[in-house]
Amino acid sequence: MSRSTCRAALRIRRVRRTPLLQLLQTLWTVLRCLKNLLKPFFESNVKLRIENFVLRQTLAAFLNRNAKPRFTNADRLAIVLLSRFYDIRQTFVLKPATFTRWHRLGFRLLWRWKSRLRGRPPIPENLQELIQDVIKDNPGIGQKQVANILRTRFDIRVSPRTVAKYWPTHMERGTGQPVGSQRWATFIRNEAKGIVACDFFTSVTATFRTLFVFVMMEVESRKIIHFNVTAHPTAEWTAQQFREALPGWHKYKYLIHDHGSMFTKQVDDVARSVGIEVKKTPVRTPQANAYCERLIGTIRRDCLDFLIPFGEQHLKRILSEWVPYYNHWRPHTGQHPEGVPRIPEPIEPPPPPAINRHQITEGYEIEATPVLGGLHHRVPAEESRLTGINSEP
Repeated sequence: MSRSTCRAALRIRRVRRTPLLQLLQTLWTVLRCLKNLLKPFFESNVKLRIENFVLRQTLAAFLNRNAKPRFTNADRLAIVLLSRFYDIRQTFVLKPATFTRWHRLGFRLLWRWKSRLRGRPPIPENLQELIQDVIKDNPGIGQKQVANILRTRFDIRVSPRTVAKYWPTHMERGTGQPVGSQRWATFIRNEAKGIVACDFFTSVTATFRTLFVFVMMEVESRKIIHFNVTAHPTAEWTAQQFREALPGWHKYKYLIHDHGSMFTKQVDDVARSVGIEVKKTPVRTPQANAYCERLIGTIRRDCLDFLIPFGEQHLKRILSEWVPYYNHWRPHTGQHPEGVPRIPEPIEPPPPPAINRHQITEGYEIEATPVLGGLHHRVPAEESRLTGINSEP
């Protein structure tokens, strides 16, 4: 049937309606309006409040129709719960599929909550700590290997999935399979004897001029093997520092530095020419060069925070006096097999141990020598006829 034929049929139907039928339709419309008008007077306040709430939520969703999602999880949960007490189809524009999807989502959340409460009980806390310690001590280990270690060494039977449940979050690797290489910290500890680290830091003079200080240290002993100061650090200047600090008879294998603009390919080629392999730290990861970063902090706290250099030469003289004190006299709280502080490169051997640990060895005296005008003091123990402490305040 064409559109013209449909329109003609509608006109015939409208014409054929009798006045009595029109009157009945009018009366029915009026009664429906009266019903809606008098409905609040006969309904309970609870039902009316529910209807007002649903209407407000509908209006809010209509005003936020451009936002996604229109309804929050709290709104959906409230509407689903209210549907048990009130027929929301009268006031709420909602597709049946949407309502069913909300119900499935709520049931999924409920089952997840019940599963966490009534699932398999957790293993003891000491066993959880043991699993995490095994994982931390063996970076390249997997879930099945951890379960095998617990079974063979401690006769503790746990599933690899149980091990995955208590896997440390900062060592997450998906299925917990072994990594292809060792961690950066493990590499540094294993190769500390042959690693040198270098970095730049700034210092401001009395005239507010910025100077750049280059330091190079030995990772194993924390000894400063080279330093220099410049106002304009370039790649050629940095390459020259490598030539001065790393002679042909050195014992080092690796050089660590960041991605600074001074460390160009030319600089790395100079380091490789003297037999050193360059290891660049990851981008924006200063903790990968933690030893050198800590050395820079020590230089600031022990030296430059108390002195104001007047120029490049003055800063060199300050560091030239402080670096020997750091290398030969200042104790370092790094790891030591005996658990005691150590000095990077002590000049004189310490005196023989005394009978009483709270007394100086008999026949020795301590004389303090000022460093940087008395900012620090060297306190060597020298053999003497007198016994006492004659250090300057």
